[in-house]
Amino acid sequence: MSEIRVGVIGGSGLYDMEGLEVVEQRRLETPFGDPSDAFLIGRLEGQTVAFLPRHGRGHRLLPSELNFRANLFGMKMLGVEQIISVSAVGSMKAEYPPGDVVVPDQFFDRTRHRSDTFFGDGLVAHVSLADPVCSTLSRQLVEGARQAGANVHAGGTYLCMEGPQFSTRAESQIYRGWGVDVIGMTNLQEAKLAREAEICYASLSMVTDYDCWHETEEAVTADAVIAVLRRNVTLAQRIITHWLVAREGEGPSERECPCASALASALMTDPAAVPRATLDKLAPIVAKYFAD
Repeated sequence: MSEIRVGVIGGSGLYDMEGLEVVEQRRLETPFGDPSDAFLIGRLEGQTVAFLPRHGRGHRLLPSELNFRANLFGMKMLGVEQIISVSAVGSMKAEYPPGDVVVPDQFFDRTRHRSDTFFGDGLVAHVSLADPVCSTLSRQLVEGARQAGANVHAGGTYLCMEGPQFSTRAESQIYRGWGVDVIGMTNLQEAKLAREAEICYASLSMVTDYDCWHETEEAVTADAVIAVLRRNVTLAQRIITHWLVAREGEGPSERECPCASALASALMTDPAAVPRATLDKLAPIVAKYFAD
């Protein structure tokens, strides 16, 4: 099997990939604990893909229970360079109805209980997150969505809330006043960690509801979200397939985006002061910067 350069993280409703010819299920042990589930590794549209169900098969994990560090570190251990993250989101704009797709380019953090860096334990790094997704990968994903027939919106701000409860009406109205486009519970930590791991990251945000701000729509419920999810899952799979076909047509190429060297100017600690145990733990991420 060829190198695993593509990873897909499946969100609510997307627990497997239609058409993925699974070769193996690989359970990984990371320095940060266990990922959400075994990685499904196989062939899709002629390419090797690693797929991970974010909430575990059967949707067993709350957003706040997700081990984001293990999930992203596992992708890095596999050699993944590009991640497409699929997630269900609420719309904060009337013109983004359920069934639409948003590929956000910004995030706003409203989480409280989550670990979202690989660093510490004697090694300090401050990566740039001004542009938190890979612009190249996001553009390709938007084009794949258009080819799949999706009503797709390029760019926008994803507000990441803690959950697991949905917003109050007061919160929803305030968030709308802030000018955000969609609201979800998972993507921000993934984007931060992907940047630290020098992995290209793009979010395929599938709109399922209007949160609870919309005066003529019912307040969001799990039942309503699930009904839209069933349609969105099929669309998400088509979008990823179109993106993979286009990617295969371009042939292998080196990444020229800033994601590939995000740590080059981010590591602050004197190499002589970094504990060996920390270097060993983070070797898949930092080894090239601490060559003996």
